[in-house]
Amino acid sequence: MSQLNTNVRVIDSHTEGEPTRVIIQGGPDLGEGSMRAKADRFEKLFDDFRKSMILEPRGSDILVGALLCPSSNPDCASGVIFFNNVGLLGMCGHGTIGVAVTLAHIGHIREGNHRLDTPVGEVSFELKEGNCVTIENVPSWRAKKDVTLDIDELGEVKGDIAWGGNWFFLTAFCPCPLINENTEELQRTAMKIRRHLDKHGITGDNGEAIDHIEMFSAPVARDAHSRNFVLCPGGVYDRSPCGTGTSAKLACLAADKAWESGHTWIQESVIGSRFEGTYKRIDDRRIIPSITGTAYVYGETNLLHSPDDPFKAGRYGSDE
Repeated sequence: MSQLNTNVRVIDSHTEGEPTRVIIQGGPDLGEGSMRAKADRFEKLFDDFRKSMILEPRGSDILVGALLCPSSNPDCASGVIFFNNVGLLGMCGHGTIGVAVTLAHIGHIREGNHRLDTPVGEVSFELKEGNCVTIENVPSWRAKKDVTLDIDELGEVKGDIAWGGNWFFLTAFCPCPLINENTEELQRTAMKIRRHLDKHGITGDNGEAIDHIEMFSAPVARDAHSRNFVLCPGGVYDRSPCGTGTSAKLACLAADKAWESGHTWIQESVIGSRFEGTYKRIDDRRIIPSITGTAYVYGETNLLHSPDDPFKAGRYGSDE
């Protein structure tokens, strides 16, 4: 088991209902190099730290962690590695908004334009008044259209595969209305889709795993354009409309020429919170999505690790 610092300072926030835990002090020293290299080092050598931040008794499966790291680019406000209850995330839209508001909370940045260094590339954001943040995400695209799955108990499920900072299978197949009261059934359905993709070797580009499932339907609010339910890699669902999921959705809309560049798309989550999204084209395949949402800091604490605590590395300990 890797050595855990006895005292870790964290700041908790939520972005449109989805929590982010930002590690301000006490995280592992990941050395020099790119954020990709640091993320690889974090995953290989410090997975106990990830578990201790996210899993019970110090955390919850729905938390997304954000480890702040020095960036090799002096133009970036910080480097960041996102992670959840089962591993690292390439990029996290709601988490980036949470990090931006947290950096402002501790006086590290002011309103205006800034950049973050992530393992999948640099991301720019604008911090506005009232905890509102617009992020300019990494290039996004649709890899495959109308992929048909024949799933036991579900039948035919058709959807697209797209990259928005993470890999998504996006489908209009919904076993029930996308409302908060139905989240357990929606989770079960999305997990069946995810297992089918894994079993049959259906992937994103270069064989990369599709670890997010996004179901979408008509919105509830009259001024919105769509409502979604997003299952994250660890089997929990996103309370926000999912920044990378909204980016993947915009990539599909752009590929179908169903939504114009520069126009605002309002994406609802399963709990009714919302993101506003726009995009600009890079080329015939790729777009740059911009996602706007609001985050609020709700807690500051020091997480302690007693040497004799059997769950200092989370509820699964070091033998998972």
